[in-house]
Amino acid sequence: MLCGMQAHDGPLTRLRKSHEQSVLDLLRKHGPLSRAELGTHSGLSRTTLYDIVAGLVEGGAVVASTPPAEVRRRGRPVEKLSLNPDAGEAIGIDFARRAVHVSAVNVAHEMIGSASEAHAADLTWAQRADIAERLLGTLGGSGRAGSARNGPAEGPRPGTLRLGSLSAIGVGVVGPITDPGGAEAHALSIDGLPGLLRERFGVPVLLDNNTRLAALAEAVWGAASDGGDVLYLRLSHGVGGGLVVGGSLHRGMYGMSGEFGHITVDPQGAPCECGGTGCLETVASLDAVLHRYRSAGGRAEDIAAFLSAAASGDRIAHAVLEQVGTDIGTVLAAVSNAIGPGVIVVGGELAQAGAALIEPVERALRTHVMPMVRDRVRVRRATLGEAGSALGGIALVLHESPLLSRYPQPVTEELA
Repeated sequence: MLCGMQAHDGPLTRLRKSHEQSVLDLLRKHGPLSRAELGTHSGLSRTTLYDIVAGLVEGGAVVASTPPAEVRRRGRPVEKLSLNPDAGEAIGIDFARRAVHVSAVNVAHEMIGSASEAHAADLTWAQRADIAERLLGTLGGSGRAGSARNGPAEGPRPGTLRLGSLSAIGVGVVGPITDPGGAEAHALSIDGLPGLLRERFGVPVLLDNNTRLAALAEAVWGAASDGGDVLYLRLSHGVGGGLVVGGSLHRGMYGMSGEFGHITVDPQGAPCECGGTGCLETVASLDAVLHRYRSAGGRAEDIAAFLSAAASGDRIAHAVLEQVGTDIGTVLAAVSNAIGPGVIVVGGELAQAGAALIEPVERALRTHVMPMVRDRVRVRRATLGEAGSALGGIALVLHESPLLSRYPQPVTEELA
């Protein structure tokens, strides 16, 4: 009996389980991959990989498919492997300042849907959770939710979100998160939110700053999906960002990574709400840009009107964007010299100014970054829009959920 147990759990069995786990982890994080791509990522020999994949397909943990005929290239179609989409689903919720955004995908990275709803700023967390739950109930149906135009691939099997099959929830919120992912993760303004959501949905909750999650989404599905280390900057009512290093979100020792808006650009500048002076946020936030524009004689009631003026060739608006872009590029150069990203992604409402902003950013970056990387760092606009942080919550789940990392063991057993 003992010998049989040893044989069953011997070195070769443990090695095979390790290889299976490696393949499952890669499919969970990256979505559908060909055997060749799996071989590159895993480092397994062709013979070993094919044997492992065959066992996983036979056992139902992995499914194989080929592209539809209309999107195939010439030659033999390349078969893609993915986790079985029936194994579970993950949702992302972004609790922004005045809106709730939700997205959902299955573990095969097939999009189920996205939805958003604006709300008053004074809603309680319970009321915002009510909105999120209601929006999630529309996904995959005929409600306002629709397939995302960017992000996870639209799968060949459009479905409806099954709340009973959720594996975990990734949540983005405004503000610093002191201990993201931990049982007591919260900032002062969101105390109790993880517990509220765990009770509401009955699954683990992974929590992080919504701007950092937008960085992760752009690295996984968006503008930097072909990049390595990614620096993301969001220009909105506040200015912040995130770092994705080696495919993983970097949080820093105290959960404060990505606070690029509080790097000083003008020591004699305006006071910042952080207590500093002349921070990037004091010149590049939406309110700061509007104030500079109006002070120079421009007329705009809001950022939409300012962007419209810039698109129409307004000289004052372009002068403002030139200076703001220069300040942004100078800060990004300093950060780039410290961390060496391959791709810089600029998002937020101000990024909608397009070339009028991005070009001065690139000029300042090239001026101040180290000469050896001057022509290597790429600057791109974000592509995921308002769904970015919710999709980042999903990426957080697919990358870090302890439940999914032990896929395909049933979730109900994990929660028991």
